[in-house]
Amino acid sequence: MVISVDKKAQHQVVIVGGGFGGLYTAKHLAKANVNVTLIDKRNFHLFQPLLYQVATGTLSPGDISSPLRSVFSKSKNTQVLLGEVSDIDPKAQKVIMGDKAIKYDTLIVATGANHSYFGKDNWKDFAPGLKTVEDAIEMRRRIFGAFEAAERETNPEKRRAWLTFVIVGGGPTGVELAGAIAELAYKTLKEDFRSIDTSETKILLLQGGDRILPHISPDLSEVAAQSLEKLGAVIHTKTRVVNIENNIVTFKQGGEVKEIPSQTILWAAGVKGSAMGQILAERTGLECDHAGRVIVEPDLTVRDYKNIFVIGDLANFSHQDGKPLPGVAPVAKQQGEYVAKLIQKRLKGYTLPQFHYNDVGSLAMIGQNLAVVDLGFLKLQGFLAWVFWLLVHIYFLIEFDTKLLVVFQWAWNYITRNRRSRLITGREAFTEVKPVNLQRS
Repeated sequence: MVISVDKKAQHQVVIVGGGFGGLYTAKHLAKANVNVTLIDKRNFHLFQPLLYQVATGTLSPGDISSPLRSVFSKSKNTQVLLGEVSDIDPKAQKVIMGDKAIKYDTLIVATGANHSYFGKDNWKDFAPGLKTVEDAIEMRRRIFGAFEAAERETNPEKRRAWLTFVIVGGGPTGVELAGAIAELAYKTLKEDFRSIDTSETKILLLQGGDRILPHISPDLSEVAAQSLEKLGAVIHTKTRVVNIENNIVTFKQGGEVKEIPSQTILWAAGVKGSAMGQILAERTGLECDHAGRVIVEPDLTVRDYKNIFVIGDLANFSHQDGKPLPGVAPVAKQQGEYVAKLIQKRLKGYTLPQFHYNDVGSLAMIGQNLAVVDLGFLKLQGFLAWVFWLLVHIYFLIEFDTKLLVVFQWAWNYITRNRRSRLITGREAFTEVKPVNLQRS
């Protein structure tokens, strides 16, 4: 079955994925003489940079999500379809969605990335990552459920395991999670419990490299580390996790192997390209890198298929300085805008120079009034960096009412130091897990 599309314009653009790359491509084609079909397995665009705030109770999922149909309600050349693309036929120029096929003249694949456990996929049950709304809700359940379990636990060693949080990965997500959990334990929740002292919480941040936030300058990385430690987190660099099992994290530090019991282990270490990368590789003969990302041409197309683009976290673009661009929102946004312009140029018989990423800098939130910002020409830390971080994230939120909601929530949390979205949902208050083997600790 082939889905019919509007024929007002001859050129059919199909976009797979409604993240930053797909969204900005569609937005910049809204007034072009093309038909756009945007396909996503979710009916909303998710602002992933703020997922950690959902996981730690600052925001609700609806605060950082925008319904795709609402975003494109006034874009009359854009059709939104809810579904998952299972295959691609590049010869016939069709994408397969269940028992349906959708024809395209130009295809943009922007399906993002998933968690990577570096071949240890059995760890995912013990250490959830943070890519989706469901991930954030599960992480929130585990974080707040841990305090509830500790409140009723009478065994001191088991209680310590409930109050020990281990975060694997010292990039922005890991750092922001560590800072948010530290503020929860040492500030927000300190008066809420009667049987436990939440200031006894232990937060460990494990980083494989020699410093956290390796994408920013070493001096700001050091500032971030010192700020986290002042909040109460403990940072272990040059540390490699070798096993996660039965709520025990085993890690190697130098030549020493250590174990620590923890009921709450959070993953922020690695990503791999979505399954669509492998499908593309099989159908077109292209290459993927070790992380499953599609190696793209300088104009973001796939080798031998000039009408197929891959953008965002799924793309390995190494034509600028020999290294793949980072998987961050500004990269996907700029790539989406570039592809939209290139499509319109091609329809007029022209082209564009190769894609060039304009690095807008890096930033990370540490805690309230604490952040680091590295713009290259300007470096900020502390309160000014925190304000800048807030403004940047408000700017990139998609809908105006979403911006208002988030500003209101942040203002209320700042004034009251309370987090209103501390709901434990999804399952029972906390899942009974296999008891920690305290003899090994």
